[in-house]
Amino acid sequence: MKIDLKNRVQKKWFAVITTVVIAELFTLWGIYGIKEYGVFLFFLIPFFIGAGSVLLFGFKNQVTLKEACKIGLVSVSMYALCLICFAIEGLICILMAFPIAAIFTSIGAVIAHNFTNRSTMNASSTFLILVAALPALSFLERDSTPDLTSVVSSIEINASPETVWKNVVEFPKLKEPKEFIFRTGIAYPVNAEIKGRGIGAIRYCNFTTGKFIEPVTVWDEPNLLKFSVAEQPAPLKEISFWDIDAPHLHDYFVSKQGQFKLIRLSNGNTKLEGTTWYYHDIKPAFYWKIWSNYIVHKIHYRVLNHIKTRSEKRKVT
Repeated sequence: MKIDLKNRVQKKWFAVITTVVIAELFTLWGIYGIKEYGVFLFFLIPFFIGAGSVLLFGFKNQVTLKEACKIGLVSVSMYALCLICFAIEGLICILMAFPIAAIFTSIGAVIAHNFTNRSTMNASSTFLILVAALPALSFLERDSTPDLTSVVSSIEINASPETVWKNVVEFPKLKEPKEFIFRTGIAYPVNAEIKGRGIGAIRYCNFTTGKFIEPVTVWDEPNLLKFSVAEQPAPLKEISFWDIDAPHLHDYFVSKQGQFKLIRLSNGNTKLEGTTWYYHDIKPAFYWKIWSNYIVHKIHYRVLNHIKTRSEKRKVT
């Protein structure tokens, strides 16, 4: 039997475009309607993209596993491109989310492939059930409380705690970063200054997107400087054709407090530990903590290495 290749291609694109349009509408509702960045956005919508596109194409058609996976990945790629082009998200956030989205898209495509090859006449009905089920499933994570996470980074400095302390409290402008991560729009520290001394002093840590305002809560010179975070800037500047101010840039990654701990070593050097306590209201937490912990460590080491360089140039004799 002769296969109408042109018709199959048209059906593929119909399936892809229809699924992507519906997924984009659900995404807008998730972000701006229920204001959730979680399983609905990163698991269920990608699953729907993979399953929905294959179900639509597989209606009264035989679909190979390779075709199913290809249709799913093309669909999720077009979905991601639309998020960028219509100023819904920026490039960096899309790249961070894409690995987990691609996995769940592929899972959806494989399940839909198995279903269509067993019961092709019910493919369209199953697609409609998926569309109807997504809104109900979107409320699974409502009112869940995010956990506070701590990230600790340390470095050894060839100087006394007294010398290191002077460079911990405040420090002048850092050099431009060489790390690739800071050239993608991720905010990074520029300098720090302080007004006052002791508990109640206000420390200002200036980042590329604004300043952290940090009231000092513990001033144990030269051992421990601890501070809360009263205000913080956006964690990144999106790379996009447009000036994007996505909701997740505000109140979804929240730094609560930080500290610098100076430990006098037996060889006369100082072990300097930097700690940040934060939470983010973006789920699944296990996945996003991989990214956020990595970025916080990079920010820590940018500051710690700067303190090390300055301290070792002016050791107390």
